[in-house]
Amino acid sequence: MWSWVLHRVTGATIFFFLFVHVLDTALVRVSPEAYNAIIDTYKTPIIGLMEMGLVVAVLYHALNGIRIILIDFWQHGPKYQRLMLWIVLGVWISVFIAALGVMGMHMAERFL
Repeated sequence: MWSWVLHRVTGATIFFFLFVHVLDTALVRVSPEAYNAIIDTYKTPIIGLMEMGLVVAVLYHALNGIRIILIDFWQHGPKYQRLMLWIVLGVWISVFIAALGVMGMHMAERFL
């Protein structure tokens, strides 16, 4: 059940990010000065942490989505769904630790 809830939450988070991204990108045609002001706010440490959260959300949503597809379309999917959940969590943790390490180095470089 928690994987179902987390899948929905990460999907909504990704949708919200895409909505904001389209709006701020469209702002460049309306007012380049306002666009530049918005982009400057994205260079703060808080937004850097939000970017890290977005990476974690996208990774989980993508990997769990593959698991859901396998459960739905593979004849043995329901039988192995719990094993696939543990595999997804293992891959997710290892990939997001590596990704956060790289992002953390870039953030430290930018802010220190």
